[in-house]
Formats: sequence, structure tokens, C-alpha cells
Amino acid sequence: QAQLRDSGGGSVQAGGSLKLSCAASGSTYSAGCMAWFRQVLGKEREGVAVIASDGSTRYADSVQGRFTISRDNAKNTLYLQMNSLKPEDTAVYYCAAIGIGCGGSLYRWDFTDWGQGTQVTVSS
Repeated sequence: QAQLRDSGGGSVQAGGSLKLSCAASGSTYSAGCMAWFRQVLGKEREGVAVIASDGSTRYADSVQGRFTISRDNAKNTLYLQMNSLKPEDTAVYYCAAIGIGCGGSLYRWDFTDWGQGTQVTVSS
């Protein structure tokens, strides 16, 4: 059974950095898409960044230039380097994956497997 375990969240001040990790087990996503989403209580889960099997990436406008998504297929692990963090980046961050291509989608319903979430809090 596929399992995603995300980690690396925490509390930082505005302008700081954090790096999230997502370790996959029980399934390999080397031929598919992996992504990061985030959700604030009471709001819809939104796509942050996605990376395809060929390494191509796509970012939400709100994080473009500040966040970097990457993957290590040998370790079956996904990463999100977050720099220049802002208070509005505060949310629970979730990794997501699907074993096939996703066309660069940041639509939550295109992903089948999800991590449990990790909290990121940015204070001003």
C-alpha cells in the first residue's frame, strides 16, 4: 500500500527558510507526478508546485521565485525548498503523488496519494 510521509514543517520568522520532505513507500512514482499542496483552515486546498517525471516543474504564482520543488527518484523522495517565507505562506502543507503523468496539473483531484500534512507557520 502506497504511503507518503511528509516532514520538515515548523515555525519561522518572515524572510526565513524551510525545507519540506516527502518520503514515499509501497509505491514508486518515478514515472508519475509529485506535488505540494497547502491548506488553511476553512479554505480550499491549493496547489503550490508540481514536478513531472522528466523534472519539469510548475509553480503557483504566489510562490514563483521563492519556492523550489525537486525530487530524488532513487530515494523516492520529494522536496520543497521554501525561501523568503511570508506570513501568508502559513498553512498545512501536503505532498501528493500519482503514478502516471499529470500534465503539470495543480488540481487536487488529479492526485491519488497524499501525505498526512506538516504545519508551516510564518510569523511577522
